Parts: sequence; C-alpha cells; structure tokens
Amino acid sequence: MNRTTLTLIGAVTALAAVTGVAAVAAPGDETPAGVSAAGRKPVERSTLVCPQASTSDVAETEYTAFSPKGGEGKGGAELYPAPEADADGPPDEGGKGDKGKGEKDKKDGKKDGAAEEKPVVPLKAPGKPVTATTDVADGPALVGSADGRFAPGWTVQQTTQVAAGAGRGLQGSACSVPDTDFWFPGASTDKQRQDHVQLTNPDSTSAVVDLDLYGKDGRQRTASGEGITIPPHSTVPVLLSTLTTQPMTNVALHVVSRTGRVGAQVRAVDEKLGGDWLSAAADANPSAVLPGIPGDATAVRLVVFAPGENDADLKVRLASPSGQITPAGHETLHVRGGMTAAVDLRDLTKGEAGSLVLTPSEGDATPVVAALRVTRGKGAKQETAFIPSTAPVEERATAAGSRDKGSRLSLTATGKSAKVRVTSSAGSDGGSPVSKTYTVKGNTTKSLVPPRPDGGKGSYAVTVERLSGGSLYASRMLERETDGVPAFTVQTLPDDRGMVSVPDSGQDLSVLTEGD
Repeated sequence: MNRTTLTLIGAVTALAAVTGVAAVAAPGDETPAGVSAAGRKPVERSTLVCPQASTSDVAETEYTAFSPKGGEGKGGAELYPAPEADADGPPDEGGKGDKGKGEKDKKDGKKDGAAEEKPVVPLKAPGKPVTATTDVADGPALVGSADGRFAPGWTVQQTTQVAAGAGRGLQGSACSVPDTDFWFPGASTDKQRQDHVQLTNPDSTSAVVDLDLYGKDGRQRTASGEGITIPPHSTVPVLLSTLTTQPMTNVALHVVSRTGRVGAQVRAVDEKLGGDWLSAAADANPSAVLPGIPGDATAVRLVVFAPGENDADLKVRLASPSGQITPAGHETLHVRGGMTAAVDLRDLTKGEAGSLVLTPSEGDATPVVAALRVTRGKGAKQETAFIPSTAPVEERATAAGSRDKGSRLSLTATGKSAKVRVTSSAGSDGGSPVSKTYTVKGNTTKSLVPPRPDGGKGSYAVTVERLSGGSLYASRMLERETDGVPAFTVQTLPDDRGMVSVPDSGQDLSVLTEGD
C-alpha cells in the first residue's frame, strides 16, 4: 500500500482537481466525519463531452445548455469542436489537433485550436438555457468546461431528428463526463445494426483505450480493440462489428482507458427500428434501476452483464404507478459470470409507464450492469430507445432540451416514499421558472408532464431535487411523432454532484491512501 503525506489544503485541492467532488453526502444522510454543514461548497469546475451528432444528410441537431442557479463567483460555460481523427493518427486537416496550429496555440497559452473557434452554446447566466441548431452532416464532437457559478449542475442535451433512412427517428444524449471506465450492455454487432462507439478526448495529451466485447458465451477475443489512440481534443468512432468476426445480437461493451480519460457513448443504428444513443450504465452494483419505460412500449428487451467470475441471480420487478409487479414468466434471471444474458419482456407495462427494478436473490451480492432496449410502434412504424441502469438522484439532477409538447418525466422511489421538487426553468426565449412538489410512494413510478415555465418560450430545463425520503431514480423522455413513427429518446438523470463537502480544519488528513 502506497501512502503520501499531504497538508489539508493540498488534500482538498487534489480531490477537487481529480474528481470535482470530495466526500458527497446525500440529503437526509449523516454528514461524513469531519465535515460540517457549513463546509458544503459548490464545485468550481465541470467538464463535458458531446459525441459526434450524426452522419445523416437529412438530420437536424439541437444543442441545449443549462446551469442551475447556486454556483459561486463569475466564470463561464462553453464547448468547442473536437474533430474526427483516425484511431492512431492526428485529427483531420484544420482541426484542433492540426500540428502546426496546435503548436502555435500552445505558445500563445491557449487551448489547441481554440483561438479561431467560436464556442457552442455558451451560457450567459445560470438559470436560463441557451440553444443552437445545425443540419450539417458529420458535425464534430464537442468538448468544453464550466467554471465558477456555471459549474454546479452544468448539463448539455444533444437531440437529433433523422428524417429518413437507417436510424430515422429521434436520437438524444446528455453530454457526458469524461472518465476511464465504461460499460455498455445492450450494444450489438448484428448485421441489422450499425453500432459505433464514439471516443472523445477532452484533454491536451493523448488517451489510449481498450475495447472488449462480451456475449452470451463470454469475452470475444480480438486484437483490433486494443491500444486505440485518441489524439488530444479529438474524437475517434469505432464500428463494433469490426471488433469481432461473429455477429452477436446482444453484447456488453467495456471501454477502459489505459492512459488519459475519454467521453464514450454508443450510437446504435438499426435498419428497420430507427436508432438512438446508448449511454453508459451506472457502476456495477448488486441492484439496478432502469427508469422510464413508456406505457405504450410494444417490446422491451433486458440485457444484463455480470463482470467478474461469479454468477448473479436477480429478482425482476416492474415499479408501476400502483406498486411493484412481477413480469409473467420472468420472476428471476440467472446471469453467468463474465457473460451477457438477454430476455424479452413481452407485454410488460400493460399501458402504464413504469421502471424496471433488479434486486439480488437472497444471499447473492454479485454486481451487474444492465440496459433496456425499448420499442414503440408497430410494423414499419417502429422506433427504439435505450434505458441504462442509472445512479440515484441523491440531491439534484437536471435534463435540458424539454419543450411544451412531447416531454415526460419518470420518478421512481425504491424502499420508502420520496418527496420531490420539480422545477422547469425559464425558456431559452423568455419566461420564468415554475416549481411543483410531488410525493412518490415507495416502490412505485410516477410519470408526469413537467410544469410549464410561466410565459416560457423555446426550450427549457427540468431540475429534479430529492427533498426527503427513500432512494429516487429519474429519467426524461422526449417524443416527436413524424409520419406516423412514434420517435422518442430517453435520458436517465443521475445526481449532478454539484456540491462537495469540505473537511473541517480540525480533521486529520496527514495520511491519505493512494493505492494498494
């Protein structure tokens, strides 16, 4: 075990620099030892990565950025393009990674290529969203940061409407926080699917990433997913079917960064069933909650993966508006260690929106990751979206990009009932925020239309705050029917971790563990 002696100031600074979060306490929980209520502070910096929007010539993408009020200081929030690069080469000519331009910018003390780039959806003030729209095919990925009063809860929604062709429908994604480890259960290398993982590097040094696929028979051995280099401020798309010679309908993708950090999301495009973004599942846990299955879902496929060698035995329940129910014929699910299990849950919702809850059978504590592929519509008018397992809303979470029509919120309380405040922000073109308080009964799902901003015009953000009670899970669905196709996309709402707990000056931080 390696140990390092740090001063108090150095310890807090190091924690904030690496994660943006020190010891986080959920509302209603005990305050961590050595932390006073007065020691809770807003985060001072946040980083986000948005994937490359679309490769279709008949697509339109809207970006909406938002930061809730409550931060401190001045600061700002903006994104810049991150051009596409070959897996082992520099970005395309003229991008941020262009050698000559990058060297000049470094001498000027600026971000690579940022000197001549215009920021995308820069925020002017917390509490008011900003939108931007583009119909350019192969639009770039975006990377950026927020600091000062804009940092806590900064979120950016990317929503693409594809008019026709493969992937037609609505593709939505909340821009993600860069990290070093991601799981994507629910991906596919089937011939009918074209799944790309978008790997985007927000930093000024290269990242090196490994990709592994796990199917029903375990890991698929391949060398093509090892040691993929992502140049600075660039994005690299990888077609998953190129990582294996065996087409597989249901796989779990594991993304691990050897060096550096990346943003990672999977664009899943189906020739017949539309497409959407598959976001990473929450960290592996013996239990999983997948919130926001629409009541009119015509098909629901559950994909679960158990990392490690141990098998997992899970109870499968649907948290409906009236309580938990057991899907007929699917009371339990056995998942072999290191393998992927998939099951089709037919006629699951019976017309009422709900959330899937997976809990370990008695005596089992094997961690799992999970995702749902949800289908709406029938025949040639079908559309799909994905719901990964998500972390709970400990204090607050926000989804940007809602509209007057076609926005729905799902709130699920596990265990005890939860008291929740939902706030719709001012619109991007005016208006003022409106808040409403709800009680979500234990082990149920409440599906609701968010309150409309007072006099609001344009796009608005929806903020969910857990005020008291049991664990809360949330998601937001956007829907736009086009030519009879019930196009939709679902974004889960994990906690925004906008507050950190700063240790009291009297706490002994003379020894911190850095690793085993």
